[in-house]
Parts: sequence; structure tokens; C-alpha cells
Amino acid sequence: MKIQLSDHFTYKKLLKFVMPSIIMMIFTSIYGVVDGLFVSNFVGKTAFAAINLIMPFLMGISALGFMIGTGGSAIVAKTLGEGNKEMANKYFSMLVYVTIIGGLIISTLGFIFIRPVSIFLGASGTLLENCVLYGRVTLISLTAFMLQNVFQSFFATAEKSKLGLYVIIAAGVTNMVLDFLFVAVLRLGIAGAAVATATSEFIGGLFPVFYFSRKNNSLLRLTGMYFDGRTLLKACANGSSELMTNLSMSIVNTLYNFQLMKLAGENGIAAYGTIMYVNFIFISIFLGYSIGSAPIIGYHYGAGNHAELKNLFRISLRLVGCCGITLVILAQILAVPLADIFVGYDAELFDLTCHGFRLYSLAFLINGFNIFGSAFFTALSNGAVSAAISFLRTLVFQIAVVLLLPLVLGINGIWLAVAVAEALTLLVTITFFAQKRNVYHY
Repeated sequence: MKIQLSDHFTYKKLLKFVMPSIIMMIFTSIYGVVDGLFVSNFVGKTAFAAINLIMPFLMGISALGFMIGTGGSAIVAKTLGEGNKEMANKYFSMLVYVTIIGGLIISTLGFIFIRPVSIFLGASGTLLENCVLYGRVTLISLTAFMLQNVFQSFFATAEKSKLGLYVIIAAGVTNMVLDFLFVAVLRLGIAGAAVATATSEFIGGLFPVFYFSRKNNSLLRLTGMYFDGRTLLKACANGSSELMTNLSMSIVNTLYNFQLMKLAGENGIAAYGTIMYVNFIFISIFLGYSIGSAPIIGYHYGAGNHAELKNLFRISLRLVGCCGITLVILAQILAVPLADIFVGYDAELFDLTCHGFRLYSLAFLINGFNIFGSAFFTALSNGAVSAAISFLRTLVFQIAVVLLLPLVLGINGIWLAVAVAEALTLLVTITFFAQKRNVYHY
């Protein structure tokens, strides 16, 4: 039986609806990790460090896709909830076209400035050339990657979460197979890994364009050119939390790399890169849940169904809490085998990675609430509160703790910085939940 946005949701029905989005995010994270896995084991830790050094920049300039996807899907879902399907499709189409235009401009600028950016980040010699090579190849598919991120949100809004999952699986499997072929078999090095990633991103970003541009049985379809500056600005403001999250993560990850370079050298960057790869997979569960549940929240907000908003809020907090506890336990158990997969060839690097991940994983107890809180207010079209949570979580608190904690705890301060920053953010998230409960009646 098809689950619709207008339904009443039990635990079982909600999990069934959001599960494709969760699996979709996990696959997105996994196939992003595959490059690092193959490069680390078949090319070496210098090339592995290069990917980790340039990745924050690449993720930062792709933030437009996350912003438009989350902010725009909330507006489209709310418009559907109000019963105006024609206008919802116009908004949807405009946001997709803006992503394409913006992506082409940003990727061109990125291609031009990738070398000076890499130098600014501290790369030199072989490390610099690897950063430039990997960055330029992946920038070719940047627009497609932005579209992929946009459609991850809109597939759920269109009640086609499973189709979105199949697209991501196809892209992910393509990346894995090509990584094995180009890096492990043909020994094309870091260039082969970049080509594998670019190919998979073209699949993930362009197939949805073809699907939504044709007649289909979803709630959404691409129409002709339409522009509404006010709605576009509202979508951008509403999704500014996701923009802030990605830009802040890029800045903070660069700061982490600077700190680790001083305290542990190239090994520190490689260890942090491994932890980040595993972290992406773990928090993708929270991100997937937030993406999958946001259209439901936005729909019922638009429909004025306060009882269902209360139900969704209560169920979500319980699910996020249980998931956080489970992830911390898994992280402690899996620290050794996961580190061995990435850096088992270097004993010192292996020990550093295991120890760091076990401390870092304490953040999973808390960050799910903050991720959901930000997405929840985005779905309610309150971009200001959502952005405030993300801004404090990913930038202000993390910069403060990553600069201060290492002065007291050394390198352990870096591994614990995220958990401390998430704890501080949780106080803010709880405050907003309490202040706004009578405004939105959840």
C-alpha cells in the first residue's frame, strides 16, 4: 500500500517512508568513502591525505545543492499541502534550473582557482599536484553532484523515495566498480578514483532530470521556465542552514587539518580523513531520516494538522535517541576493523585512528538531535532558527573547542572537540524546541 504525505504516521509507517532516504544517504556516503579506501590501500597515504585536504573545499562549493534541495523541498511540500500542485511544480522546476546554472558557474570558478586554494591549504610538492588533479576531474561533475543532492530531497517530496534510492544505488555501485577497475586493476592512481567519482555523480544527477522532465506518476514534474525571485530567496533562506552546515564543515575541517598537521603531521590528516569517512556513514542515518521526514512535516504544517505535527515530533525524538545510543556502541566495537580496512598497512597510523575514532564517536549520542532539530525548523519554513542551530553547531562552537581543547588535552582535544560542540549546540536546540512549541503547535 502506497504511503502518502497526508497519512497519519505510526512508528512503523514513518520508518517505512523514511527508510529509502536513510539507505540513499548511507549509499551516498559509502560511495564517497570508496575513493579514499582504494586510494589509501593502492596508491598510498600521501594521495589519501591529498583527497582529505581538498575535499572540504569541494564540499563547500557544492553547498548550493544542499541549500536548494532542503529549503526548496520544504516550500514545495508546503505548497502541495495547501492543495496547489501546479504552483508546486513551477517552484520545483525553477529550483532545478537555478541549480544547473549555479553549478556551471561555480564549477568553472573552482577549476580556475583549485591550485591557489590547494596551496593556501598547505599542500606542496606531490601533495599539491594530487590535490589539483583530483579536484579538477571531480569539478567536471560538480553540477551533476549538486543536482543529485537537490533530488535526494525532492524524491521524498514526490513520494518516490524508493526510486531515489535505486538511483543512488546505481551511482554507488558504478563508483565502486570503476574504483576497483581504475585504481586496483589498471593502477591509474588518484586520477582513476576521480574519474570513478565523476561518472557516478553524472548518473546520480542526470537520471532524475530525465525522469522528472517526462510524464510520470509522481507528485512532481519539470515544467517550462518560470522565475519567482521572492520564492527563490525564501527557499535559499529556508535552506541556509544546510548551506551554513556545508560551508562551516569545510572551514572547520580545514582548521582541523591545520591543527593535526602541527600535532601529528601527515599521519594526523590521514587518521582524521578515515574518521571523517566513517563519520559520514554513521551520521548519514540522521541526515537520511531528516530528509525523509521533512516533506511529511512540511505537508502537515501547510495543511494545519497540528495533531500530526505533535505525533511526528514525539516519534522522531525517540527514534533519534535510540539510534544515537546504538551508533556509539557500534563505533566502539567496530573501531579496530574499520581502521584496519583503511590504514591497516601502517601500525602507528592504525593506532592513532582507532584511538581517535573511539573518542570522536561520543558525538553520536548528541548530534542526531541537532541534525533533526535544524531539519525540523527548515520543514516548518523557519530558516532563521534552522540556520542558527547549524551555524552554532558546525562553526562557532567547533572553532572554539578545536582551538582551545588541544591546549589542555593535546591531540585528544581534537578528537573530543565535536562531542563538546554538539553538547553545547544541544542546549540551544532544546531552547528553540521549547520556545517555538506554541508557535507551530507540535
